[in-house]
Amino acid sequence: MTDLYVDADACPVKNEVYRVAERYSLAVYVVANSWIRTPPDPLITLIVVEQGPDAADDWIAKRASIGDVIITADVPLADRVLKCGARALRPNGSPFTLDNIGSALISRSVGEHLRSFGEMTGGPAPFIQADRSRFLQALDAAVVRASKEAN
Repeated sequence: MTDLYVDADACPVKNEVYRVAERYSLAVYVVANSWIRTPPDPLITLIVVEQGPDAADDWIAKRASIGDVIITADVPLADRVLKCGARALRPNGSPFTLDNIGSALISRSVGEHLRSFGEMTGGPAPFIQADRSRFLQALDAAVVRASKEAN
């Protein structure tokens, strides 16, 4: 069975996740460090974890398995869930894969290193409507593939 996990604290596409989950009747676990509003739907469960830098990541990584789809911008979390056999998508729709996770981890590490020296490395590009559309298409495709893997 395919479940969707949302690393929710800074996720801009929660509503899109809910729409896809409703279409396929999938359970959604919205994992956050504090209460956030979720639709009153029996398929959607809000999980509020204790405060801590990796509490939400740890909760998701302990439960992710083959056939699940995780929505996150967090590269180390994506790495952890890919190793469990789950799929991982960025909120802009680009997938994390076993082929690209290594370079994503290295880029993250280089950025952290530069920032530790006071270098301004910039942030992510502004989130635009095209990102939402791309995400919806990518999530739909990921759910179809994940469902086949789960069976």
